[in-house]
Amino acid sequence: MGLGEFAVNFFIALIALLDPIGNVPVFAAATSGATGKGRRTLATYLALFLFAFLAFFYFSGLGLLEFFGIGLPAFRIAGGILLLLLGLEMVRENFTAAFADAASEEDPSDYRGYARRGFERLVVPFGMPLLIGPGAISAVIIFAGEAEQYGPAGTAMGIGVLAVAALTILLCLFLTGPISRLLGKIGVALVVRVLGLILCALAIQFIIIGLGEATTGFIDAEAANPYAH
Repeated sequence: MGLGEFAVNFFIALIALLDPIGNVPVFAAATSGATGKGRRTLATYLALFLFAFLAFFYFSGLGLLEFFGIGLPAFRIAGGILLLLLGLEMVRENFTAAFADAASEEDPSDYRGYARRGFERLVVPFGMPLLIGPGAISAVIIFAGEAEQYGPAGTAMGIGVLAVAALTILLCLFLTGPISRLLGKIGVALVVRVLGLILCALAIQFIIIGLGEATTGFIDAEAANPYAH
């Protein structure tokens, strides 16, 4: 596999796991009532966080988890629990209304203050584990290992892929306004609830996989990987 193929494979895997399009309705609900400038500033903060967080794991690998004695199975289970809580909140009737009320209380002219407070509110669970889940972190660690065979060029290419992925997320979040207007309030609420149901199922799957990796014979292999061939 050449360096170019490595970059393409890394980018495709990362975008599939980050799911920028699928997360736009959630971001729309979380920033309902915000000004365009405040929403774009918040999106920039989230994209920078995504790049910095994934770059940290790209260089540190499993070192940090090993330092604290945390295995990837435990990380999957913890991420699954957080996603489950978020999914349950999303299927509730007042999920979008709660975010809209919070946004409406902000001073529209203080877009930097709104973005800062919004980032503190959304970094968990939207930034992580919704955008950056165990799968994305695992992929970054795996491809970082593959990049070593290309030397400094591979490392630079990997960081470039992370930067392009963050820009892709930023672009999709910037389009939240037009997408929200296209769907309308009812459409956004409907999409968010459907995504909440999917998130609940995805969270349970994360927990099942984590338990399967951490135990022997407790979880059926077919349940942990239902579509493995």
